[in-house]
Amino acid sequence: MDAQALRKISKRLSYVLRHRPDSVGLVLGEGGWVRVDDLLAALAGNGKAVSQPVLVRVVVENDKQRFEFSEDGLRIRARQGHSAKVDLGYQPATPPDVLYHGTATRHLDSILQQGLVKGRRHHVHMSTNKETMLQVGMRHGKPVLLSVDAKRMLANGHQFFVTGNHVWLTDHVPPEYLSTIPE
Repeated sequence: MDAQALRKISKRLSYVLRHRPDSVGLVLGEGGWVRVDDLLAALAGNGKAVSQPVLVRVVVENDKQRFEFSEDGLRIRARQGHSAKVDLGYQPATPPDVLYHGTATRHLDSILQQGLVKGRRHHVHMSTNKETMLQVGMRHGKPVLLSVDAKRMLANGHQFFVTGNHVWLTDHVPPEYLSTIPE
């Protein structure tokens, strides 16, 4: 199976496991988990059959590590990015002093007024990796990289969470903690 086919399956999994599990007749369990067998059956029942070995490849080879299997390998979930109601069970964590967020320049005026808002998702996503965040920004237009003063946010009582693929999450980043990074 080529990279394009795997990417298409990854997008389908993102849709099902992050946004619309009901689109294939699933309900996300506690922590956003769903049984692998149930997922595979639901996908097959909706004309999108995926074999277990292909599912493992999608999870393991995904460049952003969006998905994870439970320790026993019987369940799967998306690590972050949900618009579906789910509590992923992440515990508060101490972030590095500075985090980064990538966006498109067309959103910059609004962000500098309102800060980073989660919108329909559960959290604002940030990273320690500038290049990854620039790639995120490029998906939406001309990219701009924002620096987040996570150290000061934490000192002022904001909570952070970190996922297994090192994406940092918070509810909101007020504008006073943001600065743009020149190209």
